[in-house]
Amino acid sequence: MLRVDHAGEYGAVQIYKGQRAVFDKLPQKARIAALLEDMEDGEQKHLARFDELLAEHKTRPTLFAPVWNVAGFALGAGTALMGEKAAMACTAAVEEVIEQHYADQATELADSEPELREMILEFRDDELEHKDSALEEGAEQAVGYGALKGMIQAGCHLAIKISEKV
Repeated sequence: MLRVDHAGEYGAVQIYKGQRAVFDKLPQKARIAALLEDMEDGEQKHLARFDELLAEHKTRPTLFAPVWNVAGFALGAGTALMGEKAAMACTAAVEEVIEQHYADQATELADSEPELREMILEFRDDELEHKDSALEEGAEQAVGYGALKGMIQAGCHLAIKISEKV
């Protein structure tokens, strides 16, 4: 569980870095760049906590971290190059998968790990905020939103399955 969550937060940070690599260079996109930076900061905090938990539990990160590094950055930069709405569609799609993933984990944990469960629920709420922000920014107005969302979410589900095993 920790390995998968660590991989997800790592990938999310890379997506935001990719998006910001595009928008940070455009003065007219300063508002969206600032929003993405705020979201990235939240993901960085989650990642730092999972780094600590991996060390505490003597669990290694996924062997696919280098792949998630490149894939996440490329997804972020690619959707940003498609425009603000596509970048927000990416955020909404990813955060929807992670929100559900965390909700499932919280249910699975039930009362067995109350502190971890509370942390997971807190992180889920953060992901919901990111998704809601992306939707408010017009994610659903992106050209090809349904197809883009479907492809991104399929990739997220595949990354989760791989990170569970390797």
